[in-house]
Amino acid sequence: MKMVIAIVQDKDSAKLMERLVAGGHRATKLASTGGFLREGNTTFLIGCADEEVDDVIGAIREVCHSREQLVTPLTPAGGPGDSYVPYPVEVTVGGATIFVLHVERFDKV
Repeated sequence: MKMVIAIVQDKDSAKLMERLVAGGHRATKLASTGGFLREGNTTFLIGCADEEVDDVIGAIREVCHSREQLVTPLTPAGGPGDSYVPYPVEVTVGGATIFVLHVERFDKV
């Protein structure tokens, strides 16, 4: 048995959950926050049989896409904030970060 942990952008979470359920996969959805942009993410915990891992990852790849987003950098720490004029920069966000872990034991009570 495997545990697939997928961290996805909030914009993709509802559609991914629909796709997983339609494929017969159970998932637990947790709210999480990213460290880079400090924006909301969703972390999915998906327990599945070894032979279902490729299908789960395929669903994630199908739904979660990267996109360009304009962000305004934070004011530098310790510097004079009144002379700093932040200009928006374009960064790539989204997609998914996926971990696949071996599960030694699974109990459902």
